[in-house]
Amino acid sequence: MIYLRVLFIACLVLLPVSGLAADDGYGYPIPGMYEATILGTPAKLMPEFPREMRVKQLVLDVIPDRKRPPIFYYDEGLRSTFAWQEKKAPLVFLIAGTGGSDRGAKLMSMMKSLYLAGFHVITLPSPSNANFVISASRSSIPGDMSEDAADLYLSMQTAWNQVKDDIEVSSFSLCGFSLGGLQATFVAKLDDEQKIFNFRKVLLINPPVSLYSSAQRIEELLRQIPGGAKKEGVFFNKMFLRFSQYYRYGNFIAINDDFLYSIYTDRLFSTEESAALIGLTFRVSVAGMIFASDVMTNSGYIVPMNKVLTNADSLEDYFQVATHLSFFNYFTEYLFPYFEKKRPGLTRQAFIDSLSLRSIEPYLVSSAKFGVMTNENDFIVTKDELDYLRKLFGERAKIYPRGGHLGNLEYKDNLAYMVDFFKEEVLP
Repeated sequence: MIYLRVLFIACLVLLPVSGLAADDGYGYPIPGMYEATILGTPAKLMPEFPREMRVKQLVLDVIPDRKRPPIFYYDEGLRSTFAWQEKKAPLVFLIAGTGGSDRGAKLMSMMKSLYLAGFHVITLPSPSNANFVISASRSSIPGDMSEDAADLYLSMQTAWNQVKDDIEVSSFSLCGFSLGGLQATFVAKLDDEQKIFNFRKVLLINPPVSLYSSAQRIEELLRQIPGGAKKEGVFFNKMFLRFSQYYRYGNFIAINDDFLYSIYTDRLFSTEESAALIGLTFRVSVAGMIFASDVMTNSGYIVPMNKVLTNADSLEDYFQVATHLSFFNYFTEYLFPYFEKKRPGLTRQAFIDSLSLRSIEPYLVSSAKFGVMTNENDFIVTKDELDYLRKLFGERAKIYPRGGHLGNLEYKDNLAYMVDFFKEEVLP
């Protein structure tokens, strides 16, 4: 896989000058927002990572006596990765993006960079990850910022309680990317109220301004399928054949950060289909969340109510149904009705508004501990939303000229900026 990446970048170097990024002093080489998202960062442009770390995976009992359906027999608790120093050091919690696990490639690159700089690090999966839905979400219905933040906060406390006797910590900070960045702000607000960690710094990397707006933009990528809506079924079937190679019981698929790249370089899809490929991958990531939530709550949304699935059952039919559901199907038919019932008087627009940085803007403006890193051509935010981030964070907003959505996260300059953000005070 690394060889293919290097080969692809070598081909980029041979392109005409107009096909490359402008010489603006920023060395990330891939100009297209969709191509950057798919291809990520060439290995030779990543920093040197430590070859060895003191690291282990934690299995957290976030919700004691949690009952799990037989199909999730393998899930013994929330998985979290912990890297530690032998001396007193700051600790940074990292939150994954949509559907991400505690050990995604990007999250591990962030962990390694921070570890090398002398930090303790604890990573957490996204609340939209099936493992989180099963073992850490108290409602098992992810999507509400306040409840997801409360579940993340409880998970952080559980992880801290498991390791606090083994390390010395000088301060706590928080970082999340994509959806995890948005969630980090709500976690920080909760912490300012409960004051368990007293986060010193909070960094958002490629966050959405509004979950609903960004999901809408990602779903719209599917409209870029050549031939339009009439070709959508063919595109879906073509994609599912590839997805079947990554199939896994209970989680549908094991999508890692090389997944999009492998499909792209295998030429299963044309360059013109790259936007739709990103959109459909988001759709499949959401499918795993929907399936896990439906089974945990016995809602009958995908799996018939009261049907008990076991590891002997095929999930293919449920997979097909779930992957044809958009985020807006989930929002309209499942998520909002649950909270509408739970919070009498809640309107659809009020709920949408609550899933946004704007809903806690006074809090964000009042604190200098927040910072943001994002890209001019990140397609999950509009130009107006990018301007909003600039205005909201001022000098603490680092906007790179290109990189798409998270494509440049592992670029050496980006990771160096992240580390420096948390190193503004002299480390002990």
